[in-house]
Amino acid sequence: MLNETDRRFLDVAYEEAKAGFDEGGCPIGSVLARGDELIAQGRNQRVQCGDPIAHGEMDCLRKAGRQKSYRGMTLYTSLSPCMMCSGTIVQFGIQRVVVGENINFGGNEEFLRSRGIEVIVVNDTDCVALMKRFIEEKPELWAEDIAEE
Repeated sequence: MLNETDRRFLDVAYEEAKAGFDEGGCPIGSVLARGDELIAQGRNQRVQCGDPIAHGEMDCLRKAGRQKSYRGMTLYTSLSPCMMCSGTIVQFGIQRVVVGENINFGGNEEFLRSRGIEVIVVNDTDCVALMKRFIEEKPELWAEDIAEE
């Protein structure tokens, strides 16, 4: 169950995803927060920056800059994280992840849970609809983003 803070930050992640879509990129947004304090927000920048590892979560973490610790932080992401982003979550010791949706792409929730990370999957209707639209309109770009031919 989402609390008010979770809802607010997931909405910010969705707005980042929507901005990425509007820029011609992959609609995946992310937020890093400590309690109700916004640390950083970002979006998938693979197309916009020509950077193959600029996934939404990675862009957000870059924008957060160096952190002494990620303990007690929550990462919000509009789409279930891929293995690269999941590995980074584990590496940084982020203890909680709120996923906007995993219907269009089932990521690595069980991998994260097996590492002791709390994972909440919301399946937010806006997140689901935006990703579905993107996959239907730009299947080649989606295949590139998830490294499928």
